[in-house]
Amino acid sequence: MLVSLKKGRKVDEADIPPPVAGGAPTSTAPPRRAPPPPPSGLEPEPTPPQQQGEPEAAAPAEMLPVPVSPEAMLLGRQREYKVAALKAKQQGDMEQVKLYFRTSKRFDAVIEALEKGQEVDLSCLPPSLSSEKEPVPGQTSSPNPPASTPPAPSAVPAQPKDVLEALEQRRDRYQEACAQAKASGDERKARMHERIAKQYQSAIRTHKAGRAVNYAELPVPPGFHPIPGQEGGAGAEQGFAAMLEAANKLASEETIVTGEEEGENEEKPPYSHIEHNPGLSLCGKGLGYLVSSLQQLDFVEGRRQQYVKAALQAKQKNDMDAARTLLRTAKGLEPLIDAVKAGKHLDISKVPSPPGDEDEDFILVHHSEVQISEKADEVYTQLAKMLKEQYEKCMTYSKQFTHLGNIAETTKFEKMAESCKKSLEMLKLSQSKRLDPPKHHFEERTYHTVRLIFPELSSTEMVVVVVRGMNLPAPSGIATNDLDAYVKFDFPYPSTEQPQKHRTAVVKNTNSPEFNQGFTLNINRNHRGFRRAVQSKGLKLELLHKGGFLRSDKPIGTAHIKLEKLETESEVREIVEVMDGRKPTGGRVEVRVRLREPLSGQDLQTTTERWLVLDQSQVHTHL
Repeated sequence: MLVSLKKGRKVDEADIPPPVAGGAPTSTAPPRRAPPPPPSGLEPEPTPPQQQGEPEAAAPAEMLPVPVSPEAMLLGRQREYKVAALKAKQQGDMEQVKLYFRTSKRFDAVIEALEKGQEVDLSCLPPSLSSEKEPVPGQTSSPNPPASTPPAPSAVPAQPKDVLEALEQRRDRYQEACAQAKASGDERKARMHERIAKQYQSAIRTHKAGRAVNYAELPVPPGFHPIPGQEGGAGAEQGFAAMLEAANKLASEETIVTGEEEGENEEKPPYSHIEHNPGLSLCGKGLGYLVSSLQQLDFVEGRRQQYVKAALQAKQKNDMDAARTLLRTAKGLEPLIDAVKAGKHLDISKVPSPPGDEDEDFILVHHSEVQISEKADEVYTQLAKMLKEQYEKCMTYSKQFTHLGNIAETTKFEKMAESCKKSLEMLKLSQSKRLDPPKHHFEERTYHTVRLIFPELSSTEMVVVVVRGMNLPAPSGIATNDLDAYVKFDFPYPSTEQPQKHRTAVVKNTNSPEFNQGFTLNINRNHRGFRRAVQSKGLKLELLHKGGFLRSDKPIGTAHIKLEKLETESEVREIVEVMDGRKPTGGRVEVRVRLREPLSGQDLQTTTERWLVLDQSQVHTHL
């Protein structure tokens, strides 16, 4: 019939099928289609009523068979749960926030396994949230949907024409955010946005007066265009503010979700959800590598979150330089995160240490009218000393395991150090308020430690320290008090023909010189020649007396240092006899040789110590 209409022929209305019952919109359509179009070759606008109802009903069906890759489906579904968690947080439904956030974290392991080509069972994954909201579009098929979708009031405004318009746009944005925060009952955010709006109002008055405005001090709303004439600095500040806002959101999410799970995570083995996840079917061969990669990924992401939080705290203290430095470090960790996600191995010794918090994070208020007893003061001093020692011990062990690449032990000691620091802060705060010392007790803590390592050394370095000589014999014709001694040595690596040679400075007029000089040798721990030199050849030292003008140096004796202990120890300390050929001379020389760790690997030992723990409940009730 459409073809006939296009060709100008007449169509019998009795042949037209009755209209499809499609609701109110279709019932009003027939009166407009009643008069037949004139056969003038016009475009076929007047289509029959049934052609309007059918495409609308068929449109959703045409979108279903669109092929979607499993990875894109997983990422999209994970994003749905994250967005749902944020919406639930805005509505104050904390239970739903925790549920959605935990569910979104489950997708990480599945996505990692899929990227590595492992088998993944997608049938038992959490359902898509959009399927629960599909009946809602039926309500949007009302005759007037365009009127119900006005532009969002918080949308980014147009490009400002001048500086004044840009400042006014930003002031209005913060005033609007202040009103929204007041309406939602968030007084803290309302005060913050109101303060920023007043700051912009002051900047507008300064600009109208013709004075210079420091735009670097003005926060930039996310997504706003740069101020005209300030594109470079405003762009950097915009990215800085956007990152800080993301940090604020990240910190709030982690406070809600992980704050209540902290006790559970200390007792449960990490990443146990991989084994119990019914939606994940992995082959056993790659499970260990997957767990190791996930541990590395969580370690680096956790370290990045620490720097982002520290940057946020620095910004709240108006220390913008420190905030930028910390954010720069956090951004520098993103390539490491991408490398781990790509399946590359991570050397955690290259990951920056946790951001060091200042010791004076709070001000101690001393009340002169309130006196504290000397006994309580002594208790506070002893508790603070013990907590500080525990904190320093945990940080030392954490750095050692970081250089050894042991993520589990590194994270464990970092958490213990954080706990000691919080206890120390609460102890200082309790003392400043002149309260009685908090109740405390001692627990037996058992943990693994490294017997002795030198994390400041790299794996390709060996340090030889010539400490001193004792009662060195003087050559013939030289008085004991006139002895000018020095030591030179050679290490037969990389070969006997090309040994590494060093010598100390000359110490004059004594037969017991103090050298205390260290020399760094380049080594390859796994090289067969180096292992042979350590096990059989050792280190040969030669002691000499420095000759005067036109006089050659005279030998004092030789000494030989054995290095076999480096197989199981990271330092060898020897005081050996100085020999004249095969004859002892009575003199001795002290030498130390150090490696970062023993050649046989990590020398772990189990240590059990008494650990001071404050009664947290009592401290909180008093404070």
